[in-house]
Amino acid sequence: MTRIPFKLSLSAVLVSVTLGLSGCNDTTTTQPTESAAETKMSSNKLTATDAKAFLANTEQQLAKLYEKSSRAAWIYANFITHDTAQLAAAANQEVTETIVRLANEAARFDDLELDADSRRKLDKLKLALTLPAPQDAAKTEKLANIVAELDGLYGKGEYCKDDGQCLSLGEMTATMASSRDYNELLDLWQGWRQISKPMRPLYEQQVTLTNEGAQELGYADTGAMWRSKYDMPADEFATELDRLWGQVKPLYDSLHCHVRAKLGEQYGEDKLPEDGTIPAHLLGNMWAQQWGNIYDLVAPENADPGYDVTELLAQHDYDELEMVRGAEKFFTSMGFAPLPDTFYERSLFTKPQDRDVQCHASAWNLDSKDDLRIKMCIQRTGEEFATIHHELGHNFYQRAYNQQPLYYQESANDGFHEAIGDTIALSVTPEYLKEIGLLDEVPDESKDIGLLMRMALDKVAFIPFGLLVDQWRWQVFSGEITPEQYNQAWWQLRKKYQGISAPIARSESDFDPGAKYHVPGNTPYTRYFLAHILQFDFHRSLCEIAGNDAAIHRCSIYNSKEAGQRLNEMLEMGSSQPWQQALAKVTGKEQMDATAILDYFAPLQAYLDEQNKGRQCGW
Repeated sequence: MTRIPFKLSLSAVLVSVTLGLSGCNDTTTTQPTESAAETKMSSNKLTATDAKAFLANTEQQLAKLYEKSSRAAWIYANFITHDTAQLAAAANQEVTETIVRLANEAARFDDLELDADSRRKLDKLKLALTLPAPQDAAKTEKLANIVAELDGLYGKGEYCKDDGQCLSLGEMTATMASSRDYNELLDLWQGWRQISKPMRPLYEQQVTLTNEGAQELGYADTGAMWRSKYDMPADEFATELDRLWGQVKPLYDSLHCHVRAKLGEQYGEDKLPEDGTIPAHLLGNMWAQQWGNIYDLVAPENADPGYDVTELLAQHDYDELEMVRGAEKFFTSMGFAPLPDTFYERSLFTKPQDRDVQCHASAWNLDSKDDLRIKMCIQRTGEEFATIHHELGHNFYQRAYNQQPLYYQESANDGFHEAIGDTIALSVTPEYLKEIGLLDEVPDESKDIGLLMRMALDKVAFIPFGLLVDQWRWQVFSGEITPEQYNQAWWQLRKKYQGISAPIARSESDFDPGAKYHVPGNTPYTRYFLAHILQFDFHRSLCEIAGNDAAIHRCSIYNSKEAGQRLNEMLEMGSSQPWQQALAKVTGKEQMDATAILDYFAPLQAYLDEQNKGRQCGW
């Protein structure tokens, strides 16, 4: 999944604050000179004028810091050396220390009556912290050390077999994607989870410390603080997620039933009973979160769509730069202004031969205005062509909201940014490929089932996993799940939502949640669930605005100025208004609607219903 680099916006900065929190243990750091508003805080006689002055002063500080840290991060990502790593870490530390201080100062205005705009900006600043540290210096230092140790345990993790052979996560991931050997998959699954056992006591301490920090900021616990970022009461937000999941669950259940039956044919029904859960190691992915790697085992007969985008790109002599310019034309066809010349001068499109770089695709805006870039080591494949459309979706979003105050230069909620990129990627259809001259004829609709199956194995299969990760964490933060129940509760949630179980017995000596990066890395996960819901909601509405009369999965909004205008109206808002108002700009409703997923995959649902006749579905 693509993630905007944390330096580029307020909320994104704070998603990754914990990774650099170790800077907070330096109690001798010199702080900036206090502003007038900050000086008055100490007297406890604060006014609305003080709040406005504090916000104006803070925005100036953060704008400078963000650009500084963004440039340091860009240099590090493109020239990976010991020295560039140190420069990036130092810049990150400076941002982190400043935000920790400012967030706690923002809380001092909690009891004042303020205008809605000032209150919203202060809340943005308070909620910026992903792991709020206690104000006690010793506890802050302890939390910082725990965060660093957890990150190190995951980052250095590997599985060393009895014969001395050690495997990295990347090597194990590649094998799990292609192997069909039950025991080999089990060995790798079990081996990777050895790395998370030492995390358990550290994670328990971290929960205690960060809950204390959240309570100092006025929240019941850290989970309640995370849920408070969504413009609605924390408990109502949790209920809303369950409602959305309830809309998607029938389609997921059908997919689960079909996949389980096909895996039973592959591995034997003794390992996959018709009415049971699916063992977590058999789905082609270390975490069983996406199942696309087992497409060959579950694909419909005659599912070949009749074309291959990778081959089409080669036939039409598309190099990496032409792929990017082709994707840019998608947006300009909808009425968006072209990207600045500096985008092409400063972006990284291909892997250099003379240095190490971070190849993971990402979208950047280094100065919060027009210094837009992407960083990719582009391969000339159909998948990468879609990814470029996705990344440019981030860039056009970044530019659309760059006139907003810095506090609002982010997506409407943290699910929107990924959703916009994925919405655009949904329009890379056979019809679109024909429109831009890559494809001569659009295949018959009978070829669509294979395309929809492949997409569902990744997007539909992911949805319950995207929901349960934070369901587990929120219950841990609230105390509903005690430390003695960490692992048991994890597998109960995986069974409840995914119909997946551990392939071997697990105990409380294990800490399987820690085997997923976002848990020890302290990255909230609900955004990915929301992005998977929103992208289809946006796509359906934009197709209607564009006047599409074809099946929704065949619709492309390419060339639709009407769709482009409505989309831009939403993007320009940033997070200046509650996300519900931004959503309504495109969908006409202030409530997310997951039935768009059912509409998109309707042909696949009919196929699955036929295939599942006579099978016992559910678990």
